Amino acid sequence: MKIYYCVALLALSAQAQVLKVACIGDSITAGANVDNPAVNAYPIVLGRLLGTNYQASNFGVSGCTLLRSGDSPYWNQPAFQNATNYAPDIVTIMLGTNDSKPQNWAYADQFAGDLSAMIDVFANLPSHPRVFVCLPVPAYSIVSGINPDIIKNQIIPIIKQVAKLKGIMTVDMYAPLSGRPDLFTDNIHPNTAGTALIAKTLHGALLTAP
Repeated sequence: MKIYYCVALLALSAQAQVLKVACIGDSITAGANVDNPAVNAYPIVLGRLLGTNYQASNFGVSGCTLLRSGDSPYWNQPAFQNATNYAPDIVTIMLGTNDSKPQNWAYADQFAGDLSAMIDVFANLPSHPRVFVCLPVPAYSIVSGINPDIIKNQIIPIIKQVAKLKGIMTVDMYAPLSGRPDLFTDNIHPNTAGTALIAKTLHGALLTAP
């Protein structure tokens, strides 16, 4: 009986040490246009790279904006509440691509405040997760209003500025996928190789963060 009791305690201890990673994002996080997203979306690939001491979950929702005044705010999605209920130990946020659409970027002056507020929501959860903000991947043409220049020259600088002010780490997804249109299915969404590169980049950042 004592042996079984010890084994049970060890199992519970091992389970308690699993770190939960919540990946917040839009269709790129959800795995749109990727073969078999349940296997190849980057949060799922990240989970495999991190191994058994981590549990990575995908809270991506297609079409969503960081902007609360956008046409499809992430704030209003069930996934947002689900992510907070998940009690994560680590949160990664990769939003901004859909914010570059003209109807959304009309509220550009609200982007920094909304990003700061989202960081606070997650950072102040009872689980006290560490929050990482990812720079969006590049877009290779204007598709459905998504604007490559706004992403590069306006959204990314704001994300960097907010992260610096909040004292949190940014993970650069823009640079690794720049000059690589072959990693995209439609100039907006990374393909399976592209999502693998995102997962690899994020994996490296999580494991080497000071």
